[in-house]
Amino acid sequence: MTDPGFDEASILVVGGAGFVGGNLVRAVLPSASRVVVVDNLLSSERENVPDGARVEFRLGSIADDAILEGLRDEFDYVFHLATYHGNQSSIADPVADHDHNLITTLKLFERIKAFKRVRKVVYAASGCTLAPHTDDDAQAVSEDGPVPLDLDSPYQISKVVGEFYSVYYHRQHGLPTVRARFQNVYGPGEILGAGRWRGTSATVWRNVVPTFVYRALKGLPLELDNGGAASRDFIFVSDVVDGLSRCALRGRAGDVYNIASGVETTIDELARTINDLCGGRSQIRSTPRRSWDRSGRRFGSTTKSERDLGFTAETHLHNGLSATVSWMRDNLDLVDRCIHRHDADMERLGVPARA
Repeated sequence: MTDPGFDEASILVVGGAGFVGGNLVRAVLPSASRVVVVDNLLSSERENVPDGARVEFRLGSIADDAILEGLRDEFDYVFHLATYHGNQSSIADPVADHDHNLITTLKLFERIKAFKRVRKVVYAASGCTLAPHTDDDAQAVSEDGPVPLDLDSPYQISKVVGEFYSVYYHRQHGLPTVRARFQNVYGPGEILGAGRWRGTSATVWRNVVPTFVYRALKGLPLELDNGGAASRDFIFVSDVVDGLSRCALRGRAGDVYNIASGVETTIDELARTINDLCGGRSQIRSTPRRSWDRSGRRFGSTTKSERDLGFTAETHLHNGLSATVSWMRDNLDLVDRCIHRHDADMERLGVPARA
């Protein structure tokens, strides 16, 4: 992963023990003078934070007053990546989603609104929030389209409101926020079952790529909602880290940028590619469409981020999936330990641990 060049900057990464956060910390560490990671390990693992004299890990939520009071006006860049992970977890517990997705954002911005040193605050937004509900031919979703009120989950609502607060604190207080609107991130370092039980099997089977890779390596069936007809824009984690860094170094305060590959891939195509990479032992099954999910087909426009940030996703899906399979194969023991941690909870809810 290329060092983005932060020139002895002091950096705060909220959610820095997560999948994206851990990769970001490792990328900025060679050039940063200091990296402070704040994470409550709700959906992450301590192993994701690299050790080193210039890395400081603070255990706790960014919404905790004690954590907030410990933040001083000493950071050049702030990355706000903390989230209550995923649509299904938010549907199971909307209040927890509100506390961990939205209160965190509001309290962080309120704390740092008067900081003078900070050059940029990068907020991790969600690409799914502006995508039209369609099963027909998808059009690339631009950053500046209309914001719908008809959303599918509390998670999506929280991420949109987080963007509203980003714009508000920039206009009202001059906080130099930049919104990085992710598409579907995948790659090495995403640990199935990371963190604490969050009331649904999505705690374990959290995203489609690591779920399919793990199950394909184990020879377990790959289940495709609605036959895998839905499509997504899959972007490799090192490309996302590059996009985040460019948002911090080149992004215009108050603005928003898609961090996307611009390539539409169906879930059926994804499953078959992963199964082939893992040896082709898994059966591919069609299951009914999820009742809450109306997003259908979608992918992000890359025009603005290419023009304004010089950002282009460099990793082809096949190459990124190959790297992800290799990482998962090398780290199966870690992943298994995290999954086993939740087996009793899954059994209590009637969700087979290896279904």
